[in-house]
Amino acid sequence: MKTDDLIEALVQDVARPQRSTAERVLGATVLGGLVAGLLFAWKLGIRPDIASAVETGRFVFKCALSVMCMACAWWACLQLARPEVRWKNVAAWIAVPPALLAAAVLYEFMAMPPVRWYELAVGRYASTCLSAIPLLSIVPLAALLIALRAGAPRSPATAGAVAGLLAGGLSAALYATHCPDDSPLFVAVWYTLAVGTVVIAGALAGRRILRW
Repeated sequence: MKTDDLIEALVQDVARPQRSTAERVLGATVLGGLVAGLLFAWKLGIRPDIASAVETGRFVFKCALSVMCMACAWWACLQLARPEVRWKNVAAWIAVPPALLAAAVLYEFMAMPPVRWYELAVGRYASTCLSAIPLLSIVPLAALLIALRAGAPRSPATAGAVAGLLAGGLSAALYATHCPDDSPLFVAVWYTLAVGTVVIAGALAGRRILRW
């Protein structure tokens, strides 16, 4: 075998698992999303005033933020599946959604009188948010952890946490279409707590499942 052919074969051997991991993570996201979507449609469903809600900036921002969280976490999952990637290599991407949410909260503080801050932060469906998002995340998180086993993450706990962020972002995007509480203050408190629960679960599970 010529040297060039040997190098090409080695490159293909290295690249093949990375493509496979990407395909597995994408498949897990789609499969988990379908299961979560069916559960969402069965138990919750889209809010009845969705037609008017989509015309408001707060609702659009809430949904867009959840989708962005999911997209950033998906990219980070692919990166962390490789053994040479550290958490600091993806930290900037993971920080984008929280930074946007912080900016929205600051705007809400300026736009709304202080007397309404507590009301907006507490909302009406905090308990539903805290239970629905983690429950919708169970199957997506399990599927993602199985998919990430095809890779070789440097830190299993970190990879599991980011998988939890992806599963939580996906579930938050679904739940956002049901939740009538659109204030960034509500999102910052309750969505963060709900998704954070999934992130912690992913870190604990990933520490065991993704160990190599």
